[in-house]
Amino acid sequence: MHPRFAIIEPNILTGLGLQAILEDIIPVAEIKLLQTFEEVEMLDTNQYVHFFVSSRIYFEHTQFFRQQAARSIVLVNGDMTINGVKTINICQKEKELVRDILALNRNTHGPHGCMPMPMPPSHPQKEEQLLSPREIEVALLLSKGYINKEVAERLNISLTTAISHRKNIMDKLHARSLADIIVYVVMNGLADVSEL
Repeated sequence: MHPRFAIIEPNILTGLGLQAILEDIIPVAEIKLLQTFEEVEMLDTNQYVHFFVSSRIYFEHTQFFRQQAARSIVLVNGDMTINGVKTINICQKEKELVRDILALNRNTHGPHGCMPMPMPPSHPQKEEQLLSPREIEVALLLSKGYINKEVAERLNISLTTAISHRKNIMDKLHARSLADIIVYVVMNGLADVSEL
């Protein structure tokens, strides 16, 4: 059985964006996109690993989500904190959003524990062969926020070579964005979220 997640968000674009990111991070997951709390009430909520819930719906139905505290993650605008509740800032760049989601999995998001997200099994030997040692170095630097020119300087290679490595990494990983490279780096144990 695949892990199930529910996104409870009235803004369909926000919900679809988060759904796409979660599908990239956890491709085996089943993600249900809901726009109202009434849709949640029709679910067998015990089958869901996590609820990603808009702050408005959370505050309108606090009692329900407090009972599901280990599984509830509130989607907030900005660096808003809610005492005793796990939150994710949805008004940030994709790269930072991916880092926050991965940090939830590592139980490093805030002072509150979190039910770990089921991640796809990694196969380090197989994955390491996917990228060359130099491409892994480039991927690590890109994940840490370095731009092509800085990667070239740090590895003492030409800018053209750094760009070529980046293109090869994107192609080999079928990556659509830098966030996909970050997910690869973290999921394969090449770096910890806290290092990025």
